[in-house]
Amino acid sequence: MIKNKKLHQTEPKAEGTPEAAAAPVAGHGPEEAPGTSPALAELEKQLAEAESQAAEYKDGWQRSAADFQNYRRRVEAEKAETYQNAAGSIIKRYLPILDDMERALAARPADLAWVDGIELIYRKLQFILESEGLKRIEAEGQMFDPNFHEAILQEPSEDHESGQIIAVVQNGYLLGERVIRPALVRVAQ
Repeated sequence: MIKNKKLHQTEPKAEGTPEAAAAPVAGHGPEEAPGTSPALAELEKQLAEAESQAAEYKDGWQRSAADFQNYRRRVEAEKAETYQNAAGSIIKRYLPILDDMERALAARPADLAWVDGIELIYRKLQFILESEGLKRIEAEGQMFDPNFHEAILQEPSEDHESGQIIAVVQNGYLLGERVIRPALVRVAQ
């Protein structure tokens, strides 16, 4: 007779049974709780270092981007200033011509037709210079300001208060906000 012999086999324990809960997890002995292994601690340390290094790189990148923006703004401002300086020096050379035309037109004879053509040329020149940013400094009747006016004569006047401009001898001009030629004026004492 053949007897059924069972070999000592261990059957797998079903999850949720008390025996399965007591079974050790692979790689974790009963003395080690999950999440405290030396390998995991080392990985967490490396992660913290990587995050710190990434934050440092991000900060450096943001600083570099801000420095580049500042550089670009500075270059654009220098470029605009260079253009304005160049335009100012060129326009300044045309101001005596504008002055001569104003004086000629102020003393023009009324009966000559060609003088109207000269006035048109004067207005065209004035329009071109104004389109480049040239503005006349309004001075007559204003109070003297050394930032915009240059006094060439001080004289007593009963019609004006002290420091008030009596007359403009030569017009002054601004290019943008910069004075390229102050107005030459006579000032009341």
